[in-house]
Amino acid sequence: MLSTLIELQRLKRLDRTGWTLRGLPNGTESVAAHSFGVCVTAMLLADEIKMRGSDIEIERVLRMALVHDWAETRVGDMPKTATDYFGADVRKRAEASAFADIIDAAGASASQYENIYHDYEQRSSVEARLVKAADVLDLLIQAYALERAGARGLDEFWEVAKNADFQLPGAAADVVNETLQSILAARAEAH
Repeated sequence: MLSTLIELQRLKRLDRTGWTLRGLPNGTESVAAHSFGVCVTAMLLADEIKMRGSDIEIERVLRMALVHDWAETRVGDMPKTATDYFGADVRKRAEASAFADIIDAAGASASQYENIYHDYEQRSSVEARLVKAADVLDLLIQAYALERAGARGLDEFWEVAKNADFQLPGAAADVVNETLQSILAARAEAH
């Protein structure tokens, strides 16, 4: 387990490359900082969904949000432009292989982490689709915060908001859409 814990420490120092490629300084956001944002966003969304009477496994949501970018300790934070060159299938295979290697030393719970990661990648559950929504919402919140601090040239990050459909049912779709619309309204007001 110790080797897995040590390896995951790299996420604290691994920059999110999308910001760096747009001219923002190193240290703008680490993968670990992004994962924290995804966890917080996913938790708030899941709690609101549950309060509205829908069934959601909050523990699974939080575990999934925590593990969703672990593979990046080995393959790095590949920007969208890299995927354009390598292809999504190659990227997914590399990340799945890296994830399996990372959790190999995680102890008896390794298969549980593998199952959660696979669910996230396949978007086979409401929880997985909610975490993907939280991933996108955290990206937009970070872009909004950077723009408010003076960053420019981040319009391409907002493209994910156009026609966003996370294939969530009922209250989950409502909560995510309300949150997305509030982010977009805040950005429009600031511009």
